[in-house]
Amino acid sequence: MLNYGRCLAKLALYFKACPTSIPDEKINEYLLLLRDTQQPSFSYFKHTVYGLRLAYRLIGREDKAIRLPSIKRVKSLPLVLNRKEVKQLIATPKWKKHRILIALIYSAGLRIREVSRLEQRDIDFERMTIHIRQSKYKKDRIVPLSAFIKKGLINYYQQVCPQHYVFNGKASASLLSVRAIQYIFRQTLQKTGILKPAKVHTLRHSYATHLLEQGVDILTLRHLLGHEDITTTLVYLHVAQFERSSAHSPLDTLYNWK
Repeated sequence: MLNYGRCLAKLALYFKACPTSIPDEKINEYLLLLRDTQQPSFSYFKHTVYGLRLAYRLIGREDKAIRLPSIKRVKSLPLVLNRKEVKQLIATPKWKKHRILIALIYSAGLRIREVSRLEQRDIDFERMTIHIRQSKYKKDRIVPLSAFIKKGLINYYQQVCPQHYVFNGKASASLLSVRAIQYIFRQTLQKTGILKPAKVHTLRHSYATHLLEQGVDILTLRHLLGHEDITTTLVYLHVAQFERSSAHSPLDTLYNWK
């Protein structure tokens, strides 16, 4: 809802008028300008269109919304780091906290806000699980805790003594902000010399792709990632590298006749 408001505010500033009072042809010209010449991100265009639709509904003008133009989302495959690059990222930071942070994100396929809000109570060393609470789609999920990370976290707790959250910010018992995590990752990536334009979310993409390559089925992967729609998970099938078997008849594998 906040994004809708920002987009409508930009529209209002552009025309110096209330969005719902702008003539239809002007609105469509503005949206077409965004779509065809300024090349906005898919989310920015979508929020502008959806914001207008909501505004029109609030004033009882649903008929105007149907004429708003659509935008075709450019589909691109997710960027993935190879195993050597992931190991390099984990080993590069000077501070243990940063090494554990990067390793934990990759080890459990966490979204950036999930690791930012992760509390110590959410990690069960006995059951070897991580409980991710009320993340995207307002759902909880449980993912396996890496034995490697368990050892690292116990050592990190003993040395750093974080309070409440797994990773604290500057203030006592505060969470490590999303911006701080992004900054840590950017600095680490720069030091490694890796040329790929990776972001924190690239670790999640790498987690998903590597699991597929190691034989995890697509339904299990969907659950681990917390995807609402399995089509979101299926994109990793186009990135993962599998050994391809030669074409044959399944009948020949039913009997040991040779």
